[in-house]
Amino acid sequence: MNKYSEITPEIYNLADMIKRNCVINPELYQKYDVKRGLRDISGRGVLTGLTEICEVHSYTIVDNDYVPCEGKLYYRGIDVEEIINGFIKDERFGFEEVTYLLLFGDMPTEEQLNDFIKLLEFYRELPPSFVRDIIMKAPSKDMMNTLARSVLTLYSYDEQADNISVENVLRQGLQLIALFPLLSVYGYKAYRHYHFGKSLVIHPPKAGLSTAENVLYMLRSNKKYTELEAKILDIALVLHAEHGGGNNSTFTTHVVTSSGTDTYSAIAASLGSLKGPKHGGANIKVMQMFDDLKEKVKDWADEDEVSSYLTDLLNKKAFDKSGLIYGMGHAVYSISDPRANVFKQYVKSLSEEKGMQKEFALYEMVERLAPEIIARERKIYKGVSANVDFYSGFVYHMLGLPKELYTPIFAVARISGWMAHRLEELNNAGKIIRPAYKSVAKHRPYVEMKNRGIEMQ
Repeated sequence: MNKYSEITPEIYNLADMIKRNCVINPELYQKYDVKRGLRDISGRGVLTGLTEICEVHSYTIVDNDYVPCEGKLYYRGIDVEEIINGFIKDERFGFEEVTYLLLFGDMPTEEQLNDFIKLLEFYRELPPSFVRDIIMKAPSKDMMNTLARSVLTLYSYDEQADNISVENVLRQGLQLIALFPLLSVYGYKAYRHYHFGKSLVIHPPKAGLSTAENVLYMLRSNKKYTELEAKILDIALVLHAEHGGGNNSTFTTHVVTSSGTDTYSAIAASLGSLKGPKHGGANIKVMQMFDDLKEKVKDWADEDEVSSYLTDLLNKKAFDKSGLIYGMGHAVYSISDPRANVFKQYVKSLSEEKGMQKEFALYEMVERLAPEIIARERKIYKGVSANVDFYSGFVYHMLGLPKELYTPIFAVARISGWMAHRLEELNNAGKIIRPAYKSVAKHRPYVEMKNRGIEMQ
């Protein structure tokens, strides 16, 4: 191990000081009514801004009480389920249409959509030698870091990088939306070549293909995919494109944008947020949990055996011993996550095409049993349901996507929402976002160097 990776004994000693000296009494958070995680005592988010881009609906107010309801997701006031049903009925792809809606506030006409798609195709080309000079050099084992590095490097190729006018930021946003599939797939190709000695085959994107089609086209060596595969990946992109201004990565976009910084810095910060396992990396945890379940449970159709495993998960006796059933529950939704409900309709069809009906049945069983077991073991009765991550990892697995690309695919979708929120923040000329932190450190006198470490008598 080289010095850039090794944790030396000196570092351990210094870290012990941090562990001793940087601990805040948990009771003080309650004393000063601190909304930890920017949530109130009931778990609802503290209101910090207004948006017209997206609404996450999970409750109704009855006699001044918050009553949980079936989850709904609205893009610019339109029910996402209706949007998906609309483009599926018309047999077209929907991600580009949804991106247009999020950015500009209205559904496009056929002519507007065609022009918008051509504009994305125009920008779907990396600067000369970018792949050779940037993506191929020092490829990271984590594709989100590779993606963030590529985004930050694009700053150097932009002669108007610091211009934050709406027109220029829109141009930058459209370029990033168009380039994210290339940056993600090419980054993965370089990683598997340099770290595992795999053949390095890079396909340029193909004009006339949707974003979902191009991801599969560029990723697969034979460039082939089925209509159902592309349709389901497109639906996944639509469902992940936006989820309100309060989710961690989008709030990061607002916070960093409010400082007046450039687009590349703001989006790189959002990527750093999305990488976290509590946010965009959650579907990988779901897949790892199911891999462990399938190894430990002998009969996948035995409800008692599956229930026993889920109980062990909650009691920190199985998998990573975190006490969590990954993919179950959400910070906002309680009765249902509309994204999971929509996804599930198409997951079954894909499982049949891939001959993975047994795995799908296992997912359905866990989805049904987990809320009952959580209610029993945790005494939680407000309602716990499967979230979008519960099925998305399974979908990506059936599509043959490598786990390294699960979170980057999330970013390929969410860049549309991030840019819509960045433009909204800039267009409304708000103040720099600066919440308060109260210091609870006691004042103490300065001690001269010669007296430090001397025990006071």
